[in-house]
Amino acid sequence: MTKGPISQFIEKYYLHFNSAALVDAAKAYEKQLQDGAKMMVTLAGAMSTAELGKIFAEMIRKDKVQIISCTGANLEEDIMNLVAHSHYERVPNYRDLTPQQEWDLLERGLNRVTDTCIPEHEAFRRLQKHIYKIWKDADDKGERYFPHEFMYKMLLSGVLEEYYEIDLKDSWMYAAAEANLPIIVPGWEDSTMGNIFASYVIKGELKASTVKSGIEYMAYLADYYTKNSSNGIGFFQIGGGIAGDFPICVVPMLYQDMEMHDVPFWSYFCQISDSTTSYGSYSGAVPNEKITWGKLDINTPKFIIESDATIVAPLIFAYLLDL
Repeated sequence: MTKGPISQFIEKYYLHFNSAALVDAAKAYEKQLQDGAKMMVTLAGAMSTAELGKIFAEMIRKDKVQIISCTGANLEEDIMNLVAHSHYERVPNYRDLTPQQEWDLLERGLNRVTDTCIPEHEAFRRLQKHIYKIWKDADDKGERYFPHEFMYKMLLSGVLEEYYEIDLKDSWMYAAAEANLPIIVPGWEDSTMGNIFASYVIKGELKASTVKSGIEYMAYLADYYTKNSSNGIGFFQIGGGIAGDFPICVVPMLYQDMEMHDVPFWSYFCQISDSTTSYGSYSGAVPNEKITWGKLDINTPKFIIESDATIVAPLIFAYLLDL
């Protein structure tokens, strides 16, 4: 397919330094898919609140990503944006806010993420009453599901339709639910919905075991990796943190702990990050460090794009979608 104007612009003008790394990474990603490999995309930070879904949902629909690892925040915040978009507030001068102004936002029920405030009542509480019913139903039946599976159930049930405030095609979680895409959500407890679930457990209304654990997510990922890596699985990391740290470890775990010495390394690696290399900073570690941990091979295509993921990721996705 002929590349569109955005892709042509990138190829013509992005020639050196981080812009060249962007092009190289995009072309290598494309080659992975052409060669029959699958691709994991990991979402850290607040990429859902940054409305990455506007283009990431199309990546899912066009089968440019086969498995996702994301934080609990990204899992829920895409749905929050779906049901409460008009209630979000942007604060362009966020760097100048005083502690009192920050407190005033809290008093108004606005939780700030950089320049964007999430409305607590319309976003968190609107989801809470619906997800609680789904949790409770599973709990009563003695059924257990992963955090993303509960979210899929809520989305596909239609109970949120009355609240939709954006075009459904711009929700990456809805696209993933329709495709029943595998999602890994390490550290889900560290999210608003995770905190809410914990509160019900503390109150004795739900059992902790109703939501499957992080250890079970690792076992789930290990099973996926062994069944799908014959042609390679690439690793496209947006940001740092647990969304990337957790799933990349599946390869050395399978090799070292399961003694599966024929397990292939990740077949591609790219990270978009503004984290600098420092003492013990894994998010800022160069890809070659991952060779020493048995995650990447000597010949694995490796890319680091040191820039803002909200700028870089949409451009790479546009290239992959021939825009």
